[in-house]
Amino acid sequence: MKKPATNINFQLFTTFLKIGAFTFGGGWAMISIIEREVVDKRGWIERNDFLDLLAVSQALPGILAVNIATSVGDKIKGTRGSAVAALGTILPSFLMILLIAIFLTPDLIKNNHVISSMFMGIRPAVVALIVAPVITSAKAAKLNLLTVWVPVVVALMISLDIGFLSNPILYIVLGGVGGWLCWCIPQRKLKKK
Repeated sequence: MKKPATNINFQLFTTFLKIGAFTFGGGWAMISIIEREVVDKRGWIERNDFLDLLAVSQALPGILAVNIATSVGDKIKGTRGSAVAALGTILPSFLMILLIAIFLTPDLIKNNHVISSMFMGIRPAVVALIVAPVITSAKAAKLNLLTVWVPVVVALMISLDIGFLSNPILYIVLGGVGGWLCWCIPQRKLKKK
């Protein structure tokens, strides 16, 4: 892991400003870009640490992109790092929404073929940006035949959206129980041998 430079707060701000400005699709679309920037390109944190921060950020209430930026900033430079990283992530979206609210009305978007076509073209790219971190996370989590059922079952439960089963805290608890079972079953078999 590289040592962060002395102007790390400015680098955190500009890195997350760039990510926030050029990523459509929300937090999930940003994950692979954030990972590439902070783990691969800058070497600020290790991949396993990033995955841990991602898991914690997903479990926290609020916007995933802001949560992960805050977590990464805190890991790198404490409270000030978390503040500048969060500001860098939020600022582009805030400014874009402000400009859209001032200049684009819903009627203008619906009636303008060029703008409507641009939004239609962005949708498939956003899907790809969301799928990429899922694949990366699955590889880093070292899913195998014993553990792959945990995300599959949770994904099915989410897609069914059945009343009491639609609580994210329940998914996190069930995922933890599933992971514990995946760890305990092989351990017990090894002890019996």
